[in-house]
Amino acid sequence: MDDEKQQARQALYLMACSRFFEERIDSYFREKRMHGTTHLSIGQEASQAGLTMSLRDGDWIVPTHRHHGVTLCRGTDMAAMESEMFGSRYGICKGLGGSMHMTDVAHWNAGSSAVVASGVPIAMGLAFALKQKGEGNLAVAIFGDGATSRGTVHECMNMASVWKLPLLFYLENNGYGMSASVHDAVSTDTIAKRAEGYQMAWDQCDGNDFEAVHRAASKACSYIRSTGKPYFLEVRTYRENGHSKSDACVYRTREEEEAWKKKDPIIGFIESGRLTSEEAEKTLGDARKAVDEADRKALATKDEHLSLAEAFSYVYEPSVIMGVEPASLHHGTYREAIREALDEEMSRDPKVFLWGEDIGRYGGCFGVTGDLYRKHPAQVLETPVCEESFTGMAVGASMLGIRPVVEIMYGDFCTLASDPLINHAAKIRFMSAGQLSCPMVLRAPMGSGTGHGSQHTQSLEGMFAAIPGLVVVAPSTPKDAKALLKSAVRSGNPVLYFEHKLLYGLEGDIADASYVMPIGKADIKKEGSEVTLVCYSKAVCTCLEAAKQLEMQGVDAEVLDLCSLRPMDSAAVLSSVRKTGRIVMVQNSTAFGNYGSAVISLVTGDAQTFPLLKAHPILLGGKECPIPFSKELEAEMVPSVSDVVDAVRSLL
Repeated sequence: MDDEKQQARQALYLMACSRFFEERIDSYFREKRMHGTTHLSIGQEASQAGLTMSLRDGDWIVPTHRHHGVTLCRGTDMAAMESEMFGSRYGICKGLGGSMHMTDVAHWNAGSSAVVASGVPIAMGLAFALKQKGEGNLAVAIFGDGATSRGTVHECMNMASVWKLPLLFYLENNGYGMSASVHDAVSTDTIAKRAEGYQMAWDQCDGNDFEAVHRAASKACSYIRSTGKPYFLEVRTYRENGHSKSDACVYRTREEEEAWKKKDPIIGFIESGRLTSEEAEKTLGDARKAVDEADRKALATKDEHLSLAEAFSYVYEPSVIMGVEPASLHHGTYREAIREALDEEMSRDPKVFLWGEDIGRYGGCFGVTGDLYRKHPAQVLETPVCEESFTGMAVGASMLGIRPVVEIMYGDFCTLASDPLINHAAKIRFMSAGQLSCPMVLRAPMGSGTGHGSQHTQSLEGMFAAIPGLVVVAPSTPKDAKALLKSAVRSGNPVLYFEHKLLYGLEGDIADASYVMPIGKADIKKEGSEVTLVCYSKAVCTCLEAAKQLEMQGVDAEVLDLCSLRPMDSAAVLSSVRKTGRIVMVQNSTAFGNYGSAVISLVTGDAQTFPLLKAHPILLGGKECPIPFSKELEAEMVPSVSDVVDAVRSLL
């Protein structure tokens, strides 16, 4: 009986704290004392308390933007939450996340996602990592009814079922995806029943009844722990407030709202008789005092913010990999160099995993992975065709120490994985104020010249290099390819590793296992004194051949291989151009709005370098046109050796 009373007090206390806390926050936003926006979950308290009280220490959650209640119920300090919404340095994420992005690693909260449904693959990655640890913990993907129309939810349901991951799909069906009624937007009356199509156990319950939620959530967690399989639980509830602070709820009737208020979870819990009226009043009073005390603490420091320099310090993990000279060299191809790096890193660290489509018996779309699946059967994992979800899974897994290497079949398909890369991998360290990092690698072939047409030959590295938080590398030789990939795998940051398809057969020296290259350092492939050719990836081959022809014409060109696009080795670029007085930037991606523009801008914007220029800078890039199939036209799309020679001659 005492245990039941204690559970009842805890349940009411958590629900009341959530209600009082959000009412306080709502008043501050209405008074414009808080900046930005917020999404309240008043009316959904039972679904949050019922879930969290079913979890163990070590079970991770990935909430949505409507997360204050579940975050509080999981154990996060209310003063730190309120401080976060004031933008204070004493916030749970030091004011960098705000209302929609709160991470609390100490309480196994991997961070709320403000992109509908995109937290689901992150939770799947956490589940993968937890399965590897083998300690019986699970991950919870929390999402709303609107999210169930997103493809990534279905991709994850399929993949979690196929891979048997300990993941709870927790659907808070509050009847509306922003303003869209579930009856108008969803093709079934029972969303959870869709789990049957993925051979997944499922259930649904009254989300406004704490007992029903706690019972159903406990059953789901027990099932996951005993079987290792995923589970889908739908709790039906209602948000009594609007979608956000500016929502007047014109899409629903006042009669509907009044009907649901009669089902209010806190009132219903008190009326259930689990506590006496005196016990309930005391519990409500304790909750009110706790919220008031948190408010006092937050108000006292609300104007203390991080400096810009402090904020910048959270963009990248500060780990630095120093270069090591090779003890020995051997001959091989660019393709073999990448395979060697993968082999050595998986052998060195069992937490390194390689996953992607057709990387097993098929050997990878371009034969890079070969027979690695034989040597590392537990670490080379083939995925279904679901780029967004298995990339998001890599992001989530990396948060718990796994070091995933994701292979994307063609660089063009990185657009399918752009959400987890741009909205999560690039931002998780920053939004969490350093609580989490994302040590993952994404490998992708890029570039034209293979006759694959417009959707399989783009060079999109410039698009991703524009995103703070991502690291982008593009090696040009077998030796660099191996050394940079090893460095990328060991990095504490998300690294996009682009491989030009025409380089796979390139032969050259490959270093032994000890050699790694520092990320962010350029390499002078040929020294010169009259003009600097700045390039990367396949364009390095073009520039080296052009330099040979120029040398025969009496022109001494320097070829500077950037190797890393982000971070750029600005010092190396400026030093070379100051020496030669001329620059031609060469890239295969289109010139307009792309990477080379940043290089030219760097040179012309530097007060020490600009006066030393002897001629105007030139940017040579791909034609402003999708890549055509025609072999002859395709060859004209990117700068040729003669184009580079002519550009240099024009400067002289």
